Amino acid sequence: MASSIIPVEPFDLVIFGATGDLARRKIFPALFHRLEAGQIPVTARIIGSARAKLSQAAFRREVADALSSVTGNKVRLKPFLDMIDYISIDAKADADWQALADLLRPDVVRAFYLSVAPSLFGVIAGKLGQVGVATADSRIVVEKPFGRDLSSALALNQSLRMCFDEQQIYRIDHYLGKETVQNLMALRFANALFEPLWNSQHIDHVQITVSENLGVKGRGEYYDKAGTLRDMVQNHLMQLLCLTAMEPPSRFEPNAVRDEKLKVIRALDPVLPDQIVRGQYRADDDEGSYVDDAGNPDSRTESFVAMKVGVSNWRWAGTPFYLRTGKKLRARLSEIAVVFRDPPHSIFPLMKKRKGNALIIRLQPDEGITLRMTIKEPGPGGMRLTEVPLDMTFAQALGGGSHSPDAYERLIMDVIRGDQTLFMRGDEVVAAWEWVDPIIQAWEDSNDLPVGYDSGGSGPEDALALLHRDGRRWREIGI
Repeated sequence: MASSIIPVEPFDLVIFGATGDLARRKIFPALFHRLEAGQIPVTARIIGSARAKLSQAAFRREVADALSSVTGNKVRLKPFLDMIDYISIDAKADADWQALADLLRPDVVRAFYLSVAPSLFGVIAGKLGQVGVATADSRIVVEKPFGRDLSSALALNQSLRMCFDEQQIYRIDHYLGKETVQNLMALRFANALFEPLWNSQHIDHVQITVSENLGVKGRGEYYDKAGTLRDMVQNHLMQLLCLTAMEPPSRFEPNAVRDEKLKVIRALDPVLPDQIVRGQYRADDDEGSYVDDAGNPDSRTESFVAMKVGVSNWRWAGTPFYLRTGKKLRARLSEIAVVFRDPPHSIFPLMKKRKGNALIIRLQPDEGITLRMTIKEPGPGGMRLTEVPLDMTFAQALGGGSHSPDAYERLIMDVIRGDQTLFMRGDEVVAAWEWVDPIIQAWEDSNDLPVGYDSGGSGPEDALALLHRDGRRWREIGI
């Protein structure tokens, strides 16, 4: 099934930090694919900006090099490269901002993508306001982290709102652009099958897992200042929890969806010390430990977090959400597992202990949805039951050609269209930090070290005990 392409209007997109890693790996490939798909008009313009003194031709060569893994065909690249301009700007200096203003067209949508350090968000937003390019129809995109605690998040929101209204600010979380995450909303709200069962009466618990098989080597200095709770839980896992637990919005429009997500965050119970585990990966035969990769032998920063979370509302009271994320685990995996309660009475007394019905939403790899069911095992010899998955892998079921759109492709096009549904609102960010800050403070007050865990496993033993004492088990990672 080929996806329908809805073209966007001509635009000017300014990418600050255009020579950086994110722009090379994600932003430029996303824009190139959208041009090839026919969604971006050739009259659109992409203006790269960074401190480096580069000519337009030199910058285009850098972009072409970044896209070399996408296509080695220079003929395919030419229409995209022809759209690209470049201007050198030192974000903290006053020079060159007027030159940027002179490049922008008055009659098209203009968007400013801040692929830079968070410390520059407010600085760049202020400069855009001073030079007069932050018009009523302009948009500003900021990458995470959205602060490192409540006070910094409030300050960041205030600095952005000095020149941009809330409806112009796009806080991008690439997890929300994943096809399966959006399909979670379609699954719940476009079908009559699951929503009547989507509550504590029928759901035993929910597991949300985001595991990575790589460590922090190469980005240890940043990670040691952030940690897994700030880097993953406060944003990615929080958003997955909200989409799983939210009430049906009155309509599918940005503020209605985000209102319901905000209600979930405000309904989260405080996490008690015995409901959370943090860990650091140990060295293995081939690579170093977390403290080796971070370059800090005294580090108390976590590379793994598991926690039990309660949602205090009528829909979810009594149904725990278990969140788990970490580095150097067995496999790269992101999934949401909705585990249903067992039947109230079994008429099959000889059947072995089942794992139970579960709906598995896979975000990566192999995006798709699996429903685990119990059926009769084929063949004679009595009623023998077995478990089978009803599996829908999107690439197989829906086709779509050789290229599956990346999350950034979808999200950048939403920015141009002015659709904020998949972006975090300012009060969401603040509410999330209000919930996370006490956890961080408790860790700092206790001064305890994270528990060690073996690289290539499932995390600390304490994380397994978090479910075992509730009579439950984590789903296996990568099996």
